[in-house]
Amino acid sequence: MTSIAIVAHHERADARRLALEATDWCAQQGVTSWILPDDAGALDLHDEPGVTVSHELLAGADLVLSLGGDGTMLRSVGLLDGAAVPLLGVNLGSLGYLTEVEPELLVDSLDRFTRGAADGEWHLDRRMMLDVSINGEHAGRALNEAVVEKAHPGHTVRLLARIDGAPFTHYAADGLIVATPTGSTAYSLSARGPIVSPRHRAMLLTPVSPHMLFDRSLVLDPSEVVEIEVSGHRPAELAVDGMPVAGLDDGDVVRCEPSTATANFVRFGAYRYHQILKAKFGLADR
Repeated sequence: MTSIAIVAHHERADARRLALEATDWCAQQGVTSWILPDDAGALDLHDEPGVTVSHELLAGADLVLSLGGDGTMLRSVGLLDGAAVPLLGVNLGSLGYLTEVEPELLVDSLDRFTRGAADGEWHLDRRMMLDVSINGEHAGRALNEAVVEKAHPGHTVRLLARIDGAPFTHYAADGLIVATPTGSTAYSLSARGPIVSPRHRAMLLTPVSPHMLFDRSLVLDPSEVVEIEVSGHRPAELAVDGMPVAGLDDGDVVRCEPSTATANFVRFGAYRYHQILKAKFGLADR
């Protein structure tokens, strides 16, 4: 390993301390490191000795170190833009689904990563993502979900869902979510969608507050393509992994399909997703 890019939460004091700790470790190991200007500015790191602030793309790193919670991990995945760079998450939030390492184990984890996957120190947890386009133009890549939802409060929006080119139905709803298995515990879950193991490859089509009798999620094969067309005079908006992307008008079509790219999370042992789920919801053994 020769380089590490650091992505840090802007509002957590621990993120600053850990960024400096990671930078010091890199200097001792002869590893190049850099932090993005926005992150450095938010954490007041521009004038810290040994800290390199750079606009360099994360795709040029051997490892991306994410200091924050699941939101910071999502931002890191977005900044990678499909590049197959391993991503190591240090958890500075509450119990996270995506982060792997507790803050006190940062240096130990970097040491283990350096020793290599060949020595059994770590492996990659590869997560499915979605390619999202608007009217044929690439609009983003989602790890959790793409959402087409109403632009204004107080009214539903009318959306036509197509699956593999064939019309399925018109939804009168607050919106439609197209989620990955990773995203099944995010917005889709709050809209009563199913929980799907991240080892699975599937797409979930979940309506948000539908004003119709059919209110169920669909679990689709990853080879299928979902298109959502805005139908009617009420505008809609597209968000990808919680970030606004574009406004949508009558006739605009959002297309979601499995991406050839994956998000690649570093894991140091068996990833016990169901145990994390159990803790998150406070489930008892009996």
